[in-house]
Parts: sequence; structure tokens; C-alpha cells
Amino acid sequence: MTDQAVLQSVLDRAAAGGRITKEEALDLYRHAPLHALGQAADAVRRRRYAGTEHIATYIIERNINYTNVCVTACKFCAFYAAPKDTKKGWSRDLDDILRRCAETVELGGTQIMFQGGHHPDYGVEYYEHHFAAIKQAFPQLVIHSLGASEVEHMARISGVSAEEAIQRIHAAGLDSFAGAGAELLPARPRKAIAPLKESGERWLEIMEIAHKLGVESTSTMLMGTGETNAERIEHIAMIRDTQDRSGGFRAFIPYTYQPENNHLKGRTQATVFEYLRMIAIARLFLDNIAHIQGSWLTVGKEAGQLSLHYGADDLGSIMLEENVVSSAGAKHRSNRQEIIDLIRKAGRTPAQRATTYEHLLVHDDPANDPVDDRVVSHISSTAIAGGTAHPELKLISTN
Repeated sequence: MTDQAVLQSVLDRAAAGGRITKEEALDLYRHAPLHALGQAADAVRRRRYAGTEHIATYIIERNINYTNVCVTACKFCAFYAAPKDTKKGWSRDLDDILRRCAETVELGGTQIMFQGGHHPDYGVEYYEHHFAAIKQAFPQLVIHSLGASEVEHMARISGVSAEEAIQRIHAAGLDSFAGAGAELLPARPRKAIAPLKESGERWLEIMEIAHKLGVESTSTMLMGTGETNAERIEHIAMIRDTQDRSGGFRAFIPYTYQPENNHLKGRTQATVFEYLRMIAIARLFLDNIAHIQGSWLTVGKEAGQLSLHYGADDLGSIMLEENVVSSAGAKHRSNRQEIIDLIRKAGRTPAQRATTYEHLLVHDDPANDPVDDRVVSHISSTAIAGGTAHPELKLISTN
């Protein structure tokens, strides 16, 4: 058993701004008392945001799922359809996508996430066309979408380099990358759950290329698919090493595996305590990443609220639509007022933010809180694996 005095010494050093090693981070993750871990992480957050440490943020966005057809067949995914599955597979047409963008603007959303499968026919040209159309119609919307896996796929389809693919879709309208496709970066767990995806090293390499081209991103981690504690720490160590070189990760967002309707049999989700410990470790270890986001969608609103006491400064999205995680069993939903109340009851002042984390609206007076309950996280039941496609979607056939 690790000596508690040694653990406290490491916690004190991290809380004061010192860098900790991945071996120290693993010891803290395994053995540090939960409340002491949270106190140290919150001290780091308060120091980083001195002057605005009383604020916790959220964003209003919409996930637009453009297709569920995917050649990658990740074992944890309940959303995808195989290319030859013409009964389950679908793609949205551009008019439908633009209609959803219009609704997002109407409801006060500032960001869209273009999220879908690795369609065998969708190369760089597809994304150029769609991003350009969105930007032309709605220049006020930030396109924070895709990730390194989609870049690898579209570049292969179009026969170009990852660098060229990034340059072209950025010029067409992509503002920044989401952390999509990171899942777990170390080789063993990645091969176990996503054997057809690029390696973790390649995922990071593509993100680093993007950062050097001026396209920033977030970073993520999927917890609870059978990875070890050491592999979780290795994942964030790989991210920190890349960030030391590129500086382009705006945030780190851990979220938990949802076990329904997929092919990962006999796996268990990460517990709330494991999740909170990871939020705290991320704040202590990722000293070069500014923002840590709590994921209420996968762990629930109460755990999301608690994350604000364990180092998180952001509670993520009020999503006007979400089908991917919900298709695997995430059932949490919340409207704008509930998120504001969660933040306020955690002892923080809520603020709506932009994609780049500037405060757009600080809710410092409850009497002036917004009252539009249409701004609600919508968890769709129409894209559940094994169910029927949404009637608005265009069924597709690929050979």
C-alpha cells in the first residue's frame, strides 16, 4: 500500500502547480483519498481561473448525425450500420442538415457537431461541400466537428494526405475538431474495442498536424470498456505529451461507456467514483490543458454537478439533439434551466460560453435567467441499434 504521507506530498506539489509524473498520477488515482484528491484538483482550478473561479460554463449546441453507415464497426458503438445493411443504414440530405442548423440558431445555439459514421463513399469532397453550405447559410454557427479518425478515413477515400484533408475542410468552414475517435489511445484496449481504427499514436499525430495548421481541438477518453487503471493514465500521458509539442487541445473530456445494444459483452461501466477520480487526476496531471469538462450525459446530472468540485470548470453541452451515445443507453436529458440550476447549486455562477470558452452570458442574477424550455437536450429513441430509422432520414444503399 502506498504511504499516505507520500501521496499527500504529491498532492500538495500538484495543488501548488508542480508537474507530476504518470507513475505518481497512477498512485494518486489508485490510492489517494477521494476528498483529498478533489480538494487538490479544485485548488488547481481556482488558481488557474483566479478572478473567475466562481464561474462554471456550458454551451448550447446540436449534434447533427449525417449518416450512420460506417466501415469501422467499433464494438462499443450501438449507432452504426454496416454499409450493406440497407434496412438500418441512412444518410441525411443537405436540406435536412441545413434545417437542423436553422433550428439551432433559432434556439440560441452557437455550435454544431457534425458526427456520423465512416461512410465508404464520403471523402474530403463530401465534407467540403457540406461545411461550405452550412457556413454560407449560417456564418454565425461554429462548426466544431469530426476528429482524427474521420480525417484518416476521408483522406484515404480521396487519396490525399491528412494534412491536405485538414487544410481543405478548414478552408471550407470547419472551425475546430472535436475529440472524436480517441476512445482509448493505448494499443491493447484500443485494439480490443476498435480494431479497425487507426492507432492511438496515429490519432495523436493527425491532431498534432491539425494544431500546427491552426485548427484546435478537444481531447476525450472513453472509460469503462475493460481498460486497466494504468491504461487510463497512459491515455492522458499520451495526450499531455502531444500537448507539450502542439498546444492545440482546448479541453479534456472523459466520459463513460454505455453498455446497451452493442457488441462489448461482459463489460461493466466505470463507476461514478472512478469517473470523479479521473476528473481530478486530469486537472492535476494535464497541467497544459486549460479546460476539464464534466460529462453529465453519460454519468448523470448529479455526478456531473459533483465534477465541478473535482476540478471541472465546464459542464459541457445542452445538446439539442444527440443520437450516438444515447443509442448505447445514455438516457439523461436536461433543459437549459436545469443545467443553470445544477451549476448554481454547486456553488458556482453559471455562464453560457462560446466554443473557444469565452463567456457569452453570465447568469449572475437568478431573476434574469432564461425561460425558454425549448432549449433541451434531446435524447432520440429512433436511432437505437436494432430499431427503425427516423422517418425524416433518407435510407441509403451502398455496395
